[in-house]
Amino acid sequence: MPVDPNIKILLVEDAATMRQMEKKVLGSLNYSNILEAVDGTEAIQKLQQNNDVGLIISDWNMPNMNGYDLLVWVRTTHSQPQIPFLMATGRGEKKEAQKAKEAGVSSFISKPFNAAELQTKIEEALGMIAHDKNEKTTRPKAEVTSDGKVKIKMGHIQITDHLVLGVLKHLINIGEFKPKHFELSTECMSSWNPVSEALEKGTVQGACVLAPIAMDLFSYDIPLKMILYAHRNGSTAVRKRLPKGGSIDEIRNFFRGKSFYIPHTMSIHHILGHMFFKGIGLEPGFTGTPGVDVEFEVAPPVKMPDFLGENPKASGYLVAEPLGTKAIAGGIADLLFLSSDLWDDHPCCILTLQDEIIQEHPEAVHELTSMFVKAGKFIEQKPGMAAQIGVDFLDPMKTLGLKVPLLKNVLTEPRGIRTDNLYPIKADLDRIQQYMHHEMHVGNLIDIDSFVDMQFAEKAIESKSKLVRSQFDPKNIKKIKDIVEGTHVSEVESAGKALLNLEGKYLAFMLAGQQYQIDILKVSEIIRLVPITKVPNAGSHVKGVINLRGKVIPVVDVANILNLPRKDYTSETRIIVLEIEMGSASEKIGILVDSVHEVSDITAAKIEEPPAMFQGEKFDYILAVSKENNQNRLLLNITKLLMRPLQHSLV
Repeated sequence: MPVDPNIKILLVEDAATMRQMEKKVLGSLNYSNILEAVDGTEAIQKLQQNNDVGLIISDWNMPNMNGYDLLVWVRTTHSQPQIPFLMATGRGEKKEAQKAKEAGVSSFISKPFNAAELQTKIEEALGMIAHDKNEKTTRPKAEVTSDGKVKIKMGHIQITDHLVLGVLKHLINIGEFKPKHFELSTECMSSWNPVSEALEKGTVQGACVLAPIAMDLFSYDIPLKMILYAHRNGSTAVRKRLPKGGSIDEIRNFFRGKSFYIPHTMSIHHILGHMFFKGIGLEPGFTGTPGVDVEFEVAPPVKMPDFLGENPKASGYLVAEPLGTKAIAGGIADLLFLSSDLWDDHPCCILTLQDEIIQEHPEAVHELTSMFVKAGKFIEQKPGMAAQIGVDFLDPMKTLGLKVPLLKNVLTEPRGIRTDNLYPIKADLDRIQQYMHHEMHVGNLIDIDSFVDMQFAEKAIESKSKLVRSQFDPKNIKKIKDIVEGTHVSEVESAGKALLNLEGKYLAFMLAGQQYQIDILKVSEIIRLVPITKVPNAGSHVKGVINLRGKVIPVVDVANILNLPRKDYTSETRIIVLEIEMGSASEKIGILVDSVHEVSDITAAKIEEPPAMFQGEKFDYILAVSKENNQNRLLLNITKLLMRPLQHSLV
C-alpha cells in the first residue's frame, strides 16, 4: 500500500536553502502538505497547533533546540508520542544513528540524499518496510562464473577520485587487461549513503569510498578491509566570488557568521575545512554548537554550486574534483586553496573489499590490486586519454556537463590529484582518526593494523613507491597564512580554470569590420539572405520574420544591438539560424551578419578574459577574447546578447 500523498509532514530544518531543496524533493515524490519549522522550538509550536501531523522530518543540528532534543520531547512529552520521526541530518556517523535509535527515532538518513533514498526512509519511518535494527543478517556471497572467475561489483560516485576504477574497467573492456580470476562490474551511485549501505549489507564486493566512512563502518564490525588508496590529494576549496582580501583578518571577516559546505561529516574535506578555519582564528562546527563562527553544512556535491549562488549566507565549499574546478570554470566561485596546500599527499578515498572476497578469492584480489595500480599509473602517463574515459565513466547521463578539457586540467594540476602511487600509509590513516576524534569529536578510534590489509599492496607496488612523503601539521599556521596571503596566485589559477568551460568549436562572423565568434552548438544552420517581412512596433533591432521551410522565425539585427554601423547587404550577407533557450522552451532565431567565416577549435591557451572595463553586467554578453593569427575576436554569449531586447519587443 503506497504512502498517502496527502500526509501532513512537518519539515524541521534551519538552513533555508536546504529546506527548499528538501521541499522540492518531497514535491517530486508528490508530497505537498508540508509544514515548516526552523528549529525544534518552532516545531513544538507547530505540533501543538496541528494534531494531524503524520510524519516529522527533522535535521539534527539546529539553533535553540536541536533535532535530537525534539525527538526526546516528542517521545516523552507530546500528546502523540508515537508519531513517526525521520531524522534527516548531516551527522553521518553510525554512533549518531545509534543514539537516535535508542531515543526512539523511526528512521535515520544522512545528508546528502536523493528522492529515492528519502522515499525509502519515509516508508521505513511509517512502518511500511522493515526497520534496520542492525541485526546480523546473512550477507550475499559473491557469484562465481562457470570458468571459475569471481564476480566483483564495485560501487563509486561521480567524482574524479574514482577515476582509477573507470580506467581499469575501460582497459578490461578493450582487452588491454585480461583478468584470469575475476569479472569486474561497477555501479555509479547517487551519494555516499548508498555506497555505505551497499558495503554494510554486502550487496557490492567493494567500493571506492571516503576513508573515514569505511573506518566508521569497520568500527561497527562491518566485515571489510582497506586494500589501497584510490588516489592522493584531489579536492578543491572555493569561495563565493567577491573582491579578494589580502590578509587573514579580511578573510576571517568574510567567513565569520557564514556557512561552508562539505560533502560528508566523515570526510577529509571536513578535516581540512576544520584545519583551515582554526588556522585563521575561527571556530568551525555545526549549527547549534556553542561558540561556532563558521557553520559546516553537508550538501550534495553536485548541488553545491547552486547552493552557493542561492544562499546569501553561504561562503564556499570544499569538495572532490571536478566539482571545484567546474564551479570556477562556470564563473560561480574563486579558488581558495587545493587540499594538497594544507596536507600534501593526503589520503581521501580508498579501495575497500569485503572480507569474504579477500578470504575466499585471494588470487582475484591480487590480480585486481595489480591492475588497479597499473590503471592509476595510466592516468598519470596519459591524462588526455584518461580524461576522455572519465567523461563517460563519471558523467554517463550527462547530468554534470563534464568536459574533457576541464577533466584533463584536473588531472594535470601539479598540486592536484595523484594516482601514480596508491600505497597505503597507516600513519596517515591514524592521523585522520586521531584528528577527527580528539579535535573534532567525531568518529571512533579503530585498530588501523586490523583495518588495512597490506598483503596485496606489498606485492603490487614497487619498493621505491612505498617511501611516500606526507606532510601533516594541523597547527601549521604559517602554511595557512601563506595560503591566505598568496591569494594573487589563486586568482591567476582561477582565471585559467575559468576559461576551461569556454573551450570548444566556434563559428566566426563579421560585423562592421570586426570578427566575432559564437558557440557552434548554438548554430542550427546558415542561410543566404531571403526576403524579411517587417513586424510593426517590433523595435529597431528586430528586422522582421522569415519563412524557413514553413516555420516563421524572427530575424535580429545584432549590429543594432551592439550599436555598430550597418553595412549595406551584399552577396556575402548571411542569416545565422540559432537555437536559443527561452525559459523552458527552445526557439529558433535568425541573426543578420555581414559574412560568415571558418569554424575554429578554441583552446584555453588562445583565450583571455576581457579587460576589466568590459566586465560586469553591462558587458555580460562578452565571454572572453580569443587570440588567433594576430587577430582579437570577441567570444559572445549570444543568448545573453539577444534575450533582453527580445523580451521587451516580442512580448
